Amino acid sequence: MARPKPKVLLDELEPSGMMFEVCEADAVYSVYYQGRPIKIRRRNLAQKYPNSKYNKVSFPEPGHAFNLAERLNQRFNTTEFTVIRLSGGRTIEEITPDY
Repeated sequence: MARPKPKVLLDELEPSGMMFEVCEADAVYSVYYQGRPIKIRRRNLAQKYPNSKYNKVSFPEPGHAFNLAERLNQRFNTTEFTVIRLSGGRTIEEITPDY
């Protein structure tokens, strides 16, 4: 079965010939641990100055979130990682400091 075409909200053709499209999503699906939002940080401690890399935990499609939750549950031998569907909500504004 083919995936349905998303509704394109905005698009722009870049000079390189690449099309940039903003598409509508039903919701955002996020992985939570014990009912709380998480972020995943990976660090290479074998390096002299280890850098951190943060992996995605929120996705516009539920399949990716369920796959991540399953992998995390297997890795940590738990069932505490779940997927939460986020839709709607309130808009917030970034607070910029006055210098």
